[in-house]
Amino acid sequence: MELKRVVVTGIGAISPLGHNVEETWNGLVNGVSGAAPITRFDATRFKTTFACEVKNFDPVQYFGKDARKMDPFTQFAVVAADEAVKDSKLDLDNIDKTNIGVIWGAGIGGILTFFEEVKNNVGDDPVPRYNPFFIPKMIADMAPGFISIRYGFGGPNFGTIAACASSTNAIATAVDLIRVGKANIIVSGGSEAAISEPGLGGFSSMKALSHRNDDPKTASRPFDKDRDGFVMGEGGACLILEEYEHAKQRGAHIYCEIAGAALSADAYHMTAPHPEGEGASRVMAAALKDAGMKPEDIDYINVHGTSTHLGDIGEVKAILRVFGEHAYKLNISSTKSMTGHLLGATGALEAIACIKAIETGIIPPTINHFEDDPEIDNKLNFTFNKAQKRTVKTALSNTFGFGGHNSSVILKAL
Repeated sequence: MELKRVVVTGIGAISPLGHNVEETWNGLVNGVSGAAPITRFDATRFKTTFACEVKNFDPVQYFGKDARKMDPFTQFAVVAADEAVKDSKLDLDNIDKTNIGVIWGAGIGGILTFFEEVKNNVGDDPVPRYNPFFIPKMIADMAPGFISIRYGFGGPNFGTIAACASSTNAIATAVDLIRVGKANIIVSGGSEAAISEPGLGGFSSMKALSHRNDDPKTASRPFDKDRDGFVMGEGGACLILEEYEHAKQRGAHIYCEIAGAALSADAYHMTAPHPEGEGASRVMAAALKDAGMKPEDIDYINVHGTSTHLGDIGEVKAILRVFGEHAYKLNISSTKSMTGHLLGATGALEAIACIKAIETGIIPPTINHFEDDPEIDNKLNFTFNKAQKRTVKTALSNTFGFGGHNSSVILKAL
């Protein structure tokens, strides 16, 4: 069968840099770090005391009393989806909502809810007092559930869980469903809110986090010689994915086309990436094949680039393997240097960064580069420290997660 084309007709975000796409994008192009000491709990007991929190967020302002029914990861999901739906200008009163789905990624889900309920019910109290909203607040599929209930979207609805690749997996899955005609529109993206005592403690004990407590804003240093781990982030990002002819017929503003997407597994280690980037290279090559493109067609790669020693090296090796000499003509950047690592939400937010790069001709930088790493080919253009202007017709976004989950998506200007 002939596959349908898929385009993006709306975007939304809430991030450590702002409560919408415009604020987030302005922070990215201006090289603003969202990292700061943690404000929500006393983090001084931990080796890492900072993160990239969403700032000045009052859920009651958005949801009123319903905020108590939602874990923060769901709140972030709905805020991002609200902006994207509004941006898409869908005629919600006269559209077939049974043909609109919601596929959403979260790597962890309601960890704060779980922690608070368990903490409040330990001890010798003979009558446990668990909140009746405990389970629905905690489970990772509740974000797409809430979005569908809010708008009455009756199409395919579920969550994808692939650690830090979760929201790119959601986008890839949504694209496939639209291609084969199982939905006209899918609201897709991801959200995460794991900046909590167990979240911080767990990642810290793995030695995955930066310990640069004396200077949080420079802690996320992708590809820098002195990088010492990633910085936790949080938030949500949403894309309205729509069948191309359907979007044209209703006169929608089209940001770009999702030209290709692919998934792969390292099949190597539960947390470490393959040292030669084999799974990463296979997923990029597969995304190019899916898009019917050659390596020379890509202008910009928004890399996973977490600021971990092994991860950054493996991804660079994978890029060189797939792109060869063209790798030196690419712009490459890691926006995690500014937003921190949004875990399950990171792929959707970075897809939006690619969309804005296509729209504006601006490549967001990789900030906090101070010294070249001799283990990395620094002839590559990592867009260090300052945004660069460039015509971007096609961008590729990588996300890789614990468990060896890899996903790539290719976005193309029409």
